[in-house]
Amino acid sequence: MTRAILLASTALLMAAPAAWAAADGPTGGQLALTRVLLSTGGVGYFEYEATVSGDADLSLEVRRDQVDDVLKSIVVYDDKGGVGTIGLPGAEPLDTAFRELPFSADDLTSPAALLNAMRGAEVTSGGSRQLTGRLMSVTEETVRLPGSDGATATRHRVTLMTADGLRQLVLEEADALRFTDPAVQAQIDRALSAVADNARRERRQLTVHSRAPQGGQQDGQAAGERRVRVGYVAEMPLWKATYRLSMTQSGQSQSGQPQAGAAKEGSGALQGWAVLENLSGEDWKGVDLTVVSGNPVTLRQALYTPYFVERPEVPVEVLGRVLPTADEGTVTLNDAHPAMRPQSEASRAAMPPAAAMAAPPPPAPAMEPAPVGEPLAKAAPYGSAAGTPAMAAVRGAEAGAAEGAQVLFHYPQPVSVPNGGTLMMPIAVRSLPVERVALYQPGTDARHPLASLRLRNDGETALPPGLLTFYDRTGGAGAETSAYVGDARMATLPAGDSRLLSFAVDQAVTIDREEKPSRRLSRAALADGVLTLSVTDRQSTTYTVAGAPDADRSVVIEHPRRPGWDLAEPANGKPEATAGAYRLPLAVPAGKTVTLTATLERPRQERIVLTDLSADQIAARASAPELPPEVRQALTTLAGLQSTVAEKERRIAELEDERTERIADQDRLRENLKALPAGSDLHKRTLAKMGEAENRLDGLARDLTTARAEADKARQVLRERVKALVI
Repeated sequence: MTRAILLASTALLMAAPAAWAAADGPTGGQLALTRVLLSTGGVGYFEYEATVSGDADLSLEVRRDQVDDVLKSIVVYDDKGGVGTIGLPGAEPLDTAFRELPFSADDLTSPAALLNAMRGAEVTSGGSRQLTGRLMSVTEETVRLPGSDGATATRHRVTLMTADGLRQLVLEEADALRFTDPAVQAQIDRALSAVADNARRERRQLTVHSRAPQGGQQDGQAAGERRVRVGYVAEMPLWKATYRLSMTQSGQSQSGQPQAGAAKEGSGALQGWAVLENLSGEDWKGVDLTVVSGNPVTLRQALYTPYFVERPEVPVEVLGRVLPTADEGTVTLNDAHPAMRPQSEASRAAMPPAAAMAAPPPPAPAMEPAPVGEPLAKAAPYGSAAGTPAMAAVRGAEAGAAEGAQVLFHYPQPVSVPNGGTLMMPIAVRSLPVERVALYQPGTDARHPLASLRLRNDGETALPPGLLTFYDRTGGAGAETSAYVGDARMATLPAGDSRLLSFAVDQAVTIDREEKPSRRLSRAALADGVLTLSVTDRQSTTYTVAGAPDADRSVVIEHPRRPGWDLAEPANGKPEATAGAYRLPLAVPAGKTVTLTATLERPRQERIVLTDLSADQIAARASAPELPPEVRQALTTLAGLQSTVAEKERRIAELEDERTERIADQDRLRENLKALPAGSDLHKRTLAKMGEAENRLDGLARDLTTARAEADKARQVLRERVKALVI
């Protein structure tokens, strides 16, 4: 059995064992690109092959921006031998080249920055004024240019410490400025070379070390002669699916005989194409090409970038001078209080011995891998129609394939695409059942339906999403003409399913709609003072469709769905439904006007606590004609009792208001009495009024007691009557 040495796994590689059954690979120990697989996940799988003997080192060049993907996904298969290591040059970040230099890469952005970084180095200026000295500083200054326009320029003044003392020169006016130490000049040369080398390093060379098998002859081959395959996954442009659908009136050929693969009555000739680009950085010459339709998880990680772990920095221990603290005396500890200990020690002491010595809980058992019941991808069979090589249909994620499945379109012939080139590859040629319909979507066009086709996938596998262009073929045998009809967007079409594809507005059909809300009471119950109403809300929409004058129409009305509502009308059959609408079919004869009523219902319950309502509110409820007669009678009785309670409560409120006024008047008379001469007529009259007020307050107290008792009795009667009502 072939032994595969996997250096990194990739689902795309494992997904295509059937599609990659290949002929003999290249010879001579050179890796050559033989297979390309492009996925709708935005990546491509590239496989190279070589035939080698004995130990071999196989070289493979990849772009710099692909190295991370290669390190993540590279896989090596060796039929007979084994795989050692895979090596490639280090990333060599620019910071590494400057790690041992006295300046950084940013200091090479300008001469002034470099000179400031090299302060202390000895330089010599050229030209008419030659100076030699050590760099002290480079300062920026602004000078006014000659003239009257006020223009300025920036200059850099270089200060040197020479044998004659401090000397200065203007950097922009110096003919030359060089470092006198050859070692310093060599450092700068190496840094500039590293910058240039980093800029032009666009490709990296990988070396795969393949080991020879142990033993002599194997399967009639020379010892160690074997085929080695190297593959990896890298970022690639997304391939796109496009379709053409030709509608014809008959399935006859030009000779009048039935034509294989041609569209028949009620069918359409479908052509599917994959549009892809070769942006891999190398030409594809005679490669085995496969495209994958699915939704795989594709990830990226910077594996080629060196990462350094951040370590905490601790201060250096220094034995400094000792400064003892002043003694503040001693205290006597209470034996009942435990001595202070570190928190961790106290926590351990508080733990029971058994708990402290118990082993940590066992880790959760690892999930066993699911058994591989079927391959991760399904390769679509290759077929033909009308003598034209074509791909069979695909199985997408919506077609019920295995979880995580990849779906393959494998082209049966070698393909050559230059780097940067674009290729169109046929993926489907078949005849599919087609039905002409007029699709009414109120959100798209409120007055007219859309001319559409219902395309049904009667094959075994799904079709990936893409744009679809319609052509209408008319005429007899030998004189057929094609006319462009329109474009449509097609979502993934699973096997056995259908899609409505709209390509134009049908101006010959006009649709009006009228909405009418209503409410229906289905049940009323009265118990424990709570009125429970079972109500059904209804939303009816009447569609009036004026048919086309020239031909019948099969109209499909998309009636909006509402959460919590059910379709009650039309009740004949179960209509199709999308995520947001019901699809209601309607046959419209030519020149006729037909109507369709769609009704949505929502059942709900209303709970009304009768004791919380006023008499008028209960009476209003009792007047509702949809309530049963016994419920209306009971509510009328309760309204009367509630009215009696309200009358008693109003009487109590009137008496309390009068008592408040009497008390206030009595307080006023008492204050007046203090200011009147004792024994005067006014004094006597005031005393008489106070007596009358006191007598009235006594009467009010008796009346309030009686009124409160009557109100309590009325409430008790209401409560008992409410409790006794069960309907």
